[in-house]
Amino acid sequence: MSLTASMWTGVSGLKGHGQKMGVIGNNIANVSTVGFKGSRMHFEDFMSQNVSVANGVGQIGRGVAVGAVLGDFSQGSLETTNESTDVAITGNGFFTVSPPGDEINYYTRAGNFRFDQEGFLVDPHGYRVQGWGIARDTVDPLVDEVDGEGVGARRVNIQGVPRDIQLDNFQSPPSPTSTVNAVVNLDSAARSSVDDLIDAWDGPPPGDIGNQEFEYQTTMKIYDANGGAHNVTVYFDKRPDADQPDPPDGTTIWQFIVTIPPEDDQENGTGLLMTGDLLFNPAGEIINMRADPTLETEDGNGDPYFISRNGYPTFAANFLGEPQNIEFTLGTRFVGDVAGYVAGAFAGDIADWQRNALSTTAYNNASTTLYQTQDGYTAGFLQNISVNREGVLTGRYSNGQVLDLYALTINNFNNIWGLNREGGNLFAATGASGPPLTGIAGTGNLGTVSSNTLELSNVDLATEFVKMISTQKGFQANSKTITTTDTMLDEVIRMKR
Repeated sequence: MSLTASMWTGVSGLKGHGQKMGVIGNNIANVSTVGFKGSRMHFEDFMSQNVSVANGVGQIGRGVAVGAVLGDFSQGSLETTNESTDVAITGNGFFTVSPPGDEINYYTRAGNFRFDQEGFLVDPHGYRVQGWGIARDTVDPLVDEVDGEGVGARRVNIQGVPRDIQLDNFQSPPSPTSTVNAVVNLDSAARSSVDDLIDAWDGPPPGDIGNQEFEYQTTMKIYDANGGAHNVTVYFDKRPDADQPDPPDGTTIWQFIVTIPPEDDQENGTGLLMTGDLLFNPAGEIINMRADPTLETEDGNGDPYFISRNGYPTFAANFLGEPQNIEFTLGTRFVGDVAGYVAGAFAGDIADWQRNALSTTAYNNASTTLYQTQDGYTAGFLQNISVNREGVLTGRYSNGQVLDLYALTINNFNNIWGLNREGGNLFAATGASGPPLTGIAGTGNLGTVSSNTLELSNVDLATEFVKMISTQKGFQANSKTITTTDTMLDEVIRMKR
């Protein structure tokens, strides 16, 4: 092995440590870059040369080479901000952005997103953030069901494929009420106020029911298709003793009527929408009910519509010249054969009615409203946006509605070290990284999303400075190899004078 080769060995060390200093410098330069992931350089020895030695063949190394430059994808620290669209992933995964008009996707941990003038959620380059639209489900809070199906742990009902997130409508259109829930406790010790609530309501003028003509009432606002609000009131009164089940078995019957102000009733002007009775067992639990809507409507098949597919009685209100079907819930639903359900009659037996977690009762306590809600609302304007842990963008409107708008698309890769850095805090998938594995934040091995938060650079200055010192020493040592070899060459040259 010649002395010249020794010099080139030193040169390889200089080149390697020089490149490593470049990696360290890049890490330090991006110590304040949002979502930046540092890199680490790994050395490997260069090829060795075989030489003859006393015991055979020995090998002499020829220097060092750069083995790999791998990304450091450890979690960066988090910074709290005042913008709800500043989002960070805690755990695995990348946000997805796409240039306008292109089918290319890039992946980033930098979640400093904003809405542009066209309503697109974009990153600082104007690349559009990708997400799923969310279907409008009807969630029944009493039975924890979505459109009649159990939701379990599934709370994000995405639809379609990922697309540009855009707020194309800053207004929440009105939604007519389709479900009314009213869960009350009726005082079992109360006495009957009138013989018949219907007669009390229908007395001239209609709707002028006196305070002494019922035991309890509960009122809430419901909405028509135009966003107009109307008061719906449910009156309750205990049936007279003569009307209680015979022979007495401890059960009690309460009559109820569902009403609206007569002037809001475009059907017949009486304001009476439904009449019925509730049957309670001696423990005060509801075991059966009779419901009779005053306005007969039809379902999509042209059949009389007086019970919903969820098993709840229905009534119809006519606010705008056409019937508006509304499901009425008192905390119990019919689970028997719907074909055998007859409006205006007690349906089936106890086994055919299922009480919800919250149901109307007749305990020996003062009458009170335990729970009431309805699903309609008037028009409203978007006031602010929030993002939850599942990456769901939620709009809050002036009408009090909170609507899920989009779910951020989160991607992960089998080999994140195979991603290609594209600059601008962006990564691109490669054959080495494998295709993106798409999902919703918080599912599988994907991390969760934090709103009003940015992930900072994961570069640790102390670590980089130590690497800088050791790299400098390595570079200096390799330079000594060259200068020492040079001295040795001078000695060789001086041998001939």
